Amino acid sequence: MAYIQLEPLNEGFLSRISDLLLCRWTCRHCCQKCYESSCCQSSEDEVEILGPFPAQTPPWLIASRSSDKDGDSVHTSSDVPLTPRTNSPDRRCSSSDTSKSTYSLTRRISSLESRRPSSPLIDIKPIEFGVFSAKKEPIQPSVLRRTYTPDDYFRKFEPRLYSLDSNGDDVDFLTDEEILSKYQLGMLHFSTQYDLLHNHLTVRVIEARDLPPPISHDGARQDMAHSNPYVKICLLPDQKNSKQTGVKRKTQKPVFEERYTFEIPFLEAQRRTLLLTVVDFDKFSRHCVIGKVSVPLCEVDLVKGGHWWKALIPSSQNEVELGELLLSLNYLPSAGRLNVDVIRAKQLLQTDVSQGSDPFVKIQLVHGLKLVKTKKTSFLRGTIDPFYNESFSFKVPQEELENASLVFTVFGHNMKSSNDFIGRIVIGQYSSGPSESNHWRRMLNTHRTAVEQWHSLRSRAECDRVSPASLEAT
Repeated sequence: MAYIQLEPLNEGFLSRISDLLLCRWTCRHCCQKCYESSCCQSSEDEVEILGPFPAQTPPWLIASRSSDKDGDSVHTSSDVPLTPRTNSPDRRCSSSDTSKSTYSLTRRISSLESRRPSSPLIDIKPIEFGVFSAKKEPIQPSVLRRTYTPDDYFRKFEPRLYSLDSNGDDVDFLTDEEILSKYQLGMLHFSTQYDLLHNHLTVRVIEARDLPPPISHDGARQDMAHSNPYVKICLLPDQKNSKQTGVKRKTQKPVFEERYTFEIPFLEAQRRTLLLTVVDFDKFSRHCVIGKVSVPLCEVDLVKGGHWWKALIPSSQNEVELGELLLSLNYLPSAGRLNVDVIRAKQLLQTDVSQGSDPFVKIQLVHGLKLVKTKKTSFLRGTIDPFYNESFSFKVPQEELENASLVFTVFGHNMKSSNDFIGRIVIGQYSSGPSESNHWRRMLNTHRTAVEQWHSLRSRAECDRVSPASLEAT
């Protein structure tokens, strides 16, 4: 058998094939010249040796290159000069040809790296996958900011909060002499002390001086030279459980010397504020508030105790509350009876200077705009916190219940003249307020069950203005 000896591959042939493969990825217009290696050329300075190769290119790797004959190659960067490469006559083995082709491939890769920055840049927008809608929402919407002018900025301030003429917290920075000269409402002398053994706070109202002359808001006051002052005591924020001194007749320097106790734990007492309100009593007109004194009990030594003279400051409450009334309502559909329980009252307006009041309650049934029935409780002498616990029953058919109204009027009993009006409320079809309407609604929804609720008494004029049933009552 005869063996044919193959000649080693030519180094130039391998180099041109590598040029062809590399050039197809970089140049689109020179496919016909890739075999001649006429476009993908680079200078020696641009060759980057990769791997464990010599730092400098061996001279036998430099081959001659023909220049671009027609110059149709597309280059985005500056033209790179071609370096001629000559073939070495000493390369005769296949291993050397493989090394040469490897180095030539490395050279072409470095040439591609040098050409990359000069390639044209294509701006490709990100592809949005999903349902395409006509209205495109921005990913990060811009925040609309409103520009403020100096007028808008200062409009936020409330001048009354910073005015020295307001009756707010500015009095905390004034001395008693400055408050007295500013308001001229007089001064009050009182003391406090806490009893740790019995867990109660004792408040002593001693006297007052330099009270101003009385003021009549409705012109019904007869004596405009002298006042009939008394003091109401409460521990804020609880204004319901208050105490009241006796009335001192026709004096601007009353001496009270009365003590009152509040059953309250020591820690709770330190959270309260003692409020003393001086009121001017008038039998034929409304009681007017002269002034008030407030003392946070956390600022005083309750156990040690002490007494103070404090100047009176104006109060936002010009009129005194008329008191409260506790009532219970119950309706029996089978019997057609409306049962009313007058349980108690508290902090009623004092109508007698010497002995407080002799209060009683009058209950009147009004059907539509017609007065049907009148009943009243017994009167209790010398008290403003009476306990009645008296029951009354009215015959009201179920079909007439929706048109019924109950008028409750509290009077002070007077043997010598007509009874003194204290306060009134109306419950039923023509209620005098939201609280009264709520009580009536609860009674209608819960038959055969007694419904209790406290009510604040209102003036006669206020009830007549909002309730037609009040106009029919006497």
